[in-house]
Amino acid sequence: MVWLEYAAVRGLLGFLGLLPRRAAVAAASGAAVAGYYVLGRLRRVAFTNLRIAFPDLDEAGRRRLAKGAFRNLGRIIGEMSQFAKASREDVNRLIEFRIDPEVYNTYKRLQSEGRGVIIVTPHLGNWEVLVFGWAVHDGPMSYLARPIDNPMIERLTHRLRTKFGNRPIGKSNSVMAASRVLREEGLLGILADVNAHPKEGVFVPFFGKEACTSTGVALLALRTNSMILPMCAAWDEAEGRYMGIHGPLMEPIVTGDRKEDVKRTTAAFTAELEKFVRRYPDQWLWIHKRWKTRPPGEPSIY
Repeated sequence: MVWLEYAAVRGLLGFLGLLPRRAAVAAASGAAVAGYYVLGRLRRVAFTNLRIAFPDLDEAGRRRLAKGAFRNLGRIIGEMSQFAKASREDVNRLIEFRIDPEVYNTYKRLQSEGRGVIIVTPHLGNWEVLVFGWAVHDGPMSYLARPIDNPMIERLTHRLRTKFGNRPIGKSNSVMAASRVLREEGLLGILADVNAHPKEGVFVPFFGKEACTSTGVALLALRTNSMILPMCAAWDEAEGRYMGIHGPLMEPIVTGDRKEDVKRTTAAFTAELEKFVRRYPDQWLWIHKRWKTRPPGEPSIY
């Protein structure tokens, strides 16, 4: 089974990689949209999430956004198939980082002072291109990533993601490794919008409904005195490229009550991630069970 999974993924990426970039993205996006009709379980999850997030949206609007989520996943696969042959010039054409000069200068000053910045990003647009592009734009980034269960596929994706020097940090000893990165390198990327286990998360509002969210970002920021920068790489159809956009550079909240500080800090950056999703609702991962973990006594949503 491991070999079969690897062969399928390697074959898909290999085939798409032979195509010109636009053709590869179009083919993968088209196949992913077909998945909207075939994968009923994921489609139902998307519609459940969209009813929570946009209760006033009609069914046609929800279908459009759900299809957009599938299309976006295809776009990610298509773009990733091109990583192996991408030059730095290709990457600079692929994504434009629109970073406020004041924010960028502050980030550089913090680095020089030995203080870290945690880039938090949602599963929106193309998070693979975000990290890939940052390595070319500014320099390699370390990022937290759950290893893929299939070790052969993990090695394949690792080679693609690290082409320009990026460094993944696995879950084992991740707290110590991430803390060291923030203190020594000054920059760490984390995807921070997935459902968390109650022991690892805290309930904060997301689209007006309590969502169990990992406390990892807040704990790391408080532990290492790092700042938090919400960021994403959203596809801009008019520009024909990705736009690296960001929210405010945020200090972790420190009042002396660690439990409350973690919750308030998590709620603050989650609110910024929600703004990205509201701005680009057809590019978020609606097929993820974001509200799966419920507060005690609440019924299951899915």
